[in-house]
Amino acid sequence: MRFWPVDDLPALDPDPLLDELLREEPVTRIRLPYGEGCAWLVTRYKDVRFVTSDPRFSREQVVGRDVTSMRPVPVASQTAGLQYIDPPRHTRLRRVVARAFTGASMRRLRPLAERRAAELLDGMERAGAPADLMEHLHGPFPIALIRDFLGVPERDWHRWAATGEALLAAGAGAGSAERARQAAITRARITELLRRRRTEPAVDLAGVRGRAAAAGEITDDEALSLAIAVQVSGGHAVRNNSGSMMYALLTHPEQLARLRREPELLPRAVEELFRYVPHRNGVGIPRIATEDVEVGGRLIRAGEAVYNAYLAANRDPEVFPDPDALDFDRRGAAHVAFGYGPHHCLAAVMARMEAEVMIGSVLARFPGLRLAVPPEEVEFQRQGLIRGPRTLPVTW
Repeated sequence: MRFWPVDDLPALDPDPLLDELLREEPVTRIRLPYGEGCAWLVTRYKDVRFVTSDPRFSREQVVGRDVTSMRPVPVASQTAGLQYIDPPRHTRLRRVVARAFTGASMRRLRPLAERRAAELLDGMERAGAPADLMEHLHGPFPIALIRDFLGVPERDWHRWAATGEALLAAGAGAGSAERARQAAITRARITELLRRRRTEPAVDLAGVRGRAAAAGEITDDEALSLAIAVQVSGGHAVRNNSGSMMYALLTHPEQLARLRREPELLPRAVEELFRYVPHRNGVGIPRIATEDVEVGGRLIRAGEAVYNAYLAANRDPEVFPDPDALDFDRRGAAHVAFGYGPHHCLAAVMARMEAEVMIGSVLARFPGLRLAVPPEEVEFQRQGLIRGPRTLPVTW
């Protein structure tokens, strides 16, 4: 058994424990800083894909158990949401959610995303160099786009400005009173929006959820839970991931120069950046084995918890040759940055579009963009679930 403190790491450095386990003990027992007992940790690409797609590993059975965890708030406190349910209920809800995350909906949203990015970069250009790219683009852009996607009227934007960030920060370690306050604010605002969409039909996410609830396809609580998940994670995760992607480009001058010469490489570059960037600290939601299952030569007993290390799987040298290199010509297997199997992130299509818009807009507007400080002086967030730069000073 290995104790894993999940320490803050410099910039985009991979976790050394994950590297070690991937090489020497790819299926092992771990204990995390909080919760009870131990859990299995799976690090190899093939084993991660097996666990995430095999129905004998349940997300739903995590609820009500104080599984060893990275957070002081146990997973047992999570009682709703697409992340914590299994088929057939999961299949039913996911079918409803998928109506909003289609290629057609992203094609409708992309011109608006490009306008939002252009407006933000106009402001950065007016402010002049040096500037903080997190403040001017990576912070406000995903929040603005989530509000557009949810269907929040522009007149109400000021009320939604920091709700998702505050709620996630509260869930990561603040007191229960603050966590409850932020949750109540978020629930009230989204409930109001969903109620409005029942009488004001629209093609946005709130409209999809509102119509599904009115038709009895999902409950009001389920609609609310799904919308909260998008509000909270959509802004925070995209902010940090896209900021890390830009930092990776600015610290890999050859790849950055090539992308400027060959802008048609952008979609492929974004996929490689999703694989390369360590998008989170530690691990996410565990699963519980519902019967004895052998994984990677180790027997996982019924009732035992299993974590998947997507970060390690994305650096598995058996699948990704020279895995620590940022290689825009990489071919072959798909990364698992968005998970795999039934719980594969439905919003992946939107996250890809947002990354392409932000990176493409910056490179087109500022062909001479570079870091304004040495790479080691860029400050990254600490003690958070999602890794990313706190500030990203640039000049041009």
